[in-house]
Amino acid sequence: MKLDVIKLDGGVAGDIELSEDLFGLEPRADILHRVVRWQRNNAQAGTHKVKTRSETSYSTKKIYRQKGTGGARHGDRNAPIFRKGGIYKGPTPRSHGHDLTKKFRKLGLRHALSAKAQAGELVVIENAESEGKTAALAKQVANLGWKRALVIDGAAVNEGFARAAKNIEGLDILPSMGANVYDILKRDTLVLTKSAVEALEARLK
Repeated sequence: MKLDVIKLDGGVAGDIELSEDLFGLEPRADILHRVVRWQRNNAQAGTHKVKTRSETSYSTKKIYRQKGTGGARHGDRNAPIFRKGGIYKGPTPRSHGHDLTKKFRKLGLRHALSAKAQAGELVVIENAESEGKTAALAKQVANLGWKRALVIDGAAVNEGFARAAKNIEGLDILPSMGANVYDILKRDTLVLTKSAVEALEARLK
């Protein structure tokens, strides 16, 4: 498939042939869902923790004698039945991550790129370079109509562009190796540089 290549000032800089294997697939929601779930689960801290009966601050002395009180038999006040006692089988620190094969992760990235291309939310620019002035870049972004955009560059992000984009709300930038399904789907517009297209085609071939 062919797509126009534009400049940051809105001018046309030719066109580019995009691989059908990356940008021409029929997006599958089940594949995208599995990859996004894998990403979010790996990102979850898993630091939730409650105190068990061995960690609460009450005395471990038996609160009253075993027999003859007419009440239930109890040991100490740390038992889960008592207020402020230990929690029974509560959450403990653990990893929420699970495995997903490299082949499937690559497939998910292909389907994410195809979903953006099919929805008409894919833009290819000649390069992502700037002098580092936020005001100038913000004006260009506004003229292009990008509200929530993710810009993916080549192997490295241009330092001036990254500095200028830092304070623009809704504009994020990643190198090609940082491209991932969750960030692509979260934004309204996916912006690729020509070098990003080459890098992604080499990575996902």
